Amino acid sequence: MTRLTLVGFSANLQRPSKTRALVEAIAEEAAARLPVQVRLFDVVDAGPGLGAAWSRADLPLPARRIVEAIEEADGLVVGSPVYKGAYTGLFKHLFDFVEPGALVNRPVALAATGGGPRHALVVEHALRPLFGFFSALAVPSAVYASEADFRNGALVAPAIRARVAEAADQLAALLGRASALREPPAARLAGAGR
Repeated sequence: MTRLTLVGFSANLQRPSKTRALVEAIAEEAAARLPVQVRLFDVVDAGPGLGAAWSRADLPLPARRIVEAIEEADGLVVGSPVYKGAYTGLFKHLFDFVEPGALVNRPVALAATGGGPRHALVVEHALRPLFGFFSALAVPSAVYASEADFRNGALVAPAIRARVAEAADQLAALLGRASALREPPAARLAGAGR
């Protein structure tokens, strides 16, 4: 059986980043539950040419590779810092280059970070509709973390760590089902007889 790929994409514009730490925590928790290859990207990895690209052909090579990794992934963990009540513009700009049918039925864990609790609904009002457009399977438990949930760049709040584990459980379960469906029919039948 081919190993599944889980791609984490964070819209952070600097490093180190709380958003990257949150995306990474969800991806690591999912990988602890299911054998997956984790690949992590930040919007800064796309390079400065991302904002100047008007078509997919205009994307600089690093940005094109991120888009391709997202399209080819078996599952995603995506996160964005909150800017003006939504995800970052470059986050949305990168997803504008993802083929509309590429994420159909693809499991996705959603996350965001912000300065305080007033931005917590960004996940539900901005990220969830975006991935609904792609017909992706956004897991029910989204994760929002604010400034107070981190210490020295690490996620420390017990309630948020529990939410991370919950989202990772749901993501791993969906990825596991997808993996089982990819097995050849003979292998599925042999497993059913155990």
